[in-house]
Amino acid sequence: MSQYPALRLRRTRASAWSRRMHAETVLTPADLIWPLFIAEGEGVEEPIASLPGVSRWSVDGIVARAKEARDLGIPCVALFPNTQADRRSEGGEEALNPDNLMCRAIRALKDAVPEVGVLTDVALDPYTSHGHDGLLDEGGYVLNDETAEVLVGQALNQAAAGADIIAPSDMMDGRVGLIRDALEAEGHVNVQIMSYAAKYASGFYGPFRDAVGSRGLLKGDKKTYQMDSANAEEALREVALDLEEGADSVMVKPGLPYLDIILRVKSEFQVPVFAYQVSGEYAMIEAAVAAGAAERDAVVLETLMAFKRAGCSGVLTYHALHAAKLLAK
Repeated sequence: MSQYPALRLRRTRASAWSRRMHAETVLTPADLIWPLFIAEGEGVEEPIASLPGVSRWSVDGIVARAKEARDLGIPCVALFPNTQADRRSEGGEEALNPDNLMCRAIRALKDAVPEVGVLTDVALDPYTSHGHDGLLDEGGYVLNDETAEVLVGQALNQAAAGADIIAPSDMMDGRVGLIRDALEAEGHVNVQIMSYAAKYASGFYGPFRDAVGSRGLLKGDKKTYQMDSANAEEALREVALDLEEGADSVMVKPGLPYLDIILRVKSEFQVPVFAYQVSGEYAMIEAAVAAGAAERDAVVLETLMAFKRAGCSGVLTYHALHAAKLLAK
């Protein structure tokens, strides 16, 4: 192997064209999924204080955002509803309503912008009065099998409305297989499942709970069903199970604090792996920018490149629109 000075690694970095030519990782708008929050009403935009630059939009606004995504080459949007308090319940029954906010948004998007993929969250926390992802027993423990039955109905409800990707984020055991079997039985053979396979009980989710209206509702925590941040081998077991049950792709959540998990999942399974750059990660970047401690454009692209370098096929990020505009320059 050559040694200095015959070998100078700086040679290929000396000019912009050469850096582009030797880049090992490439980031494009096609690598981005844009999470969007839905609100009731028409012509509604509700800025989210803990997520500066992010708003809840009524269905007409969601359609307009999807058109922006299409025009910038973003292939998919992810939908999360802010369910009104009077439609929340202990059992989260609104998740099964074929005319709920999520289903109305799905239908509107597929009618107006069919070329943009629609990813839908499957979990009960946007619909429960207690803020948990599932049904509770008398002691407040989240019931696995009973919850999974409701999640199947929720997934079928969204698929019937036109969802392209069902994304179970609840972390109940066995739910991927049940949802896959139900989708097949109902003829939804091309509906994908992107499983939140390694979703950690994280302190980075706070602004998201503001966005979907569950802040203050949660009784206790989610540590009995979301993963312990100390565990990596367990994440591989979770991924293996979800793939066996029929997941088309898997997700690691949160993102940057778990790049090691992304790399291990990709190396072990060689399947499409996605990451969610979650609300707390977004908020920290925006806080650093506001404090003059970071330059937004550089930090946004650098963090997204880190996900791709670790092995991600794509990233859910609230910076998707901004990043796509930067990449278009």
